[in-house]
Amino acid sequence: MTPLNYNHLYYFFVVAKEGSIVAASEKLNLTPQTISGQISKFEESMSVTLFHRQGKRLTMTESGQMIFQQAKRLFQIGDEIKWVLAQQQPQQWTRFSVGITDVVPKSLALRLLKPILEASEHIRLICREGDQATLLGELAVNKLDCLITDQPLPTTSPIKAFNHSIAHSGLTFFATSDLADELRGDFPRSLDGKPFLLPGRMSLIRDLILSWFDKHEIAPEIVAELDDSALLKAFGNAGYGVFAAPTIIADELVDLYKVRVIGETQEFVERFYAISPERRVSHPGLKMLLTAVE
Repeated sequence: MTPLNYNHLYYFFVVAKEGSIVAASEKLNLTPQTISGQISKFEESMSVTLFHRQGKRLTMTESGQMIFQQAKRLFQIGDEIKWVLAQQQPQQWTRFSVGITDVVPKSLALRLLKPILEASEHIRLICREGDQATLLGELAVNKLDCLITDQPLPTTSPIKAFNHSIAHSGLTFFATSDLADELRGDFPRSLDGKPFLLPGRMSLIRDLILSWFDKHEIAPEIVAELDDSALLKAFGNAGYGVFAAPTIIADELVDLYKVRVIGETQEFVERFYAISPERRVSHPGLKMLLTAVE
């Protein structure tokens, strides 16, 4: 027998409880198409019809009503477990789960999240790092409260979420002291033929940097392509080449990685976003994040 998919069961339970797929999509922060598809997969895996469909109107079948009652008991037990655990906590903390894509500089993430760490409210910050596709999947099933990234959610995405602009900056170029002294004089022409550490294909800034090189007829020697922003800077700190990062964190990078500034450009801008499942922000942690950058 196929194992029960509890996510599918929960989607069915919410649809049955709310009375429609549209109402369930509002509660789950998913598109109606996504929920409808998940319900169909659940019916197929269980070899059962859960709803009679008459246009947009749904009524539960006899099997659907039986499964709904069992699901109701199951999720009531889950609510009771959460209530018991909450009573054991000496203080009530609000969890704020944030996904941070690999390409976001760690110094920038710290600057953005610092107001939450220093807040008087009891907010427990939980950070997860990974690629955008994986983190968006976790956002879609409410495992994350928001995602910090350099790529806005496209309008064609099946995930119901909203973009909030949180930071933008020109770009500064860094290298170790010896290499910086050599390259600072005729920037940016001085980068031609020199070792350069390029952001990986997961980063939007990569194409902007390459276009900027073409515009100025510069052809650095690309010695490495790195998706992880911290790894890229570690390579730069080790002297393997020049790297670029947002100007707004230049001072922190100079102190942290013991590198020096070669030059900067404002000809293009790197932008960062918080993606959340809600347009009208209600989570206190997300409110602090967005207020801090206004």
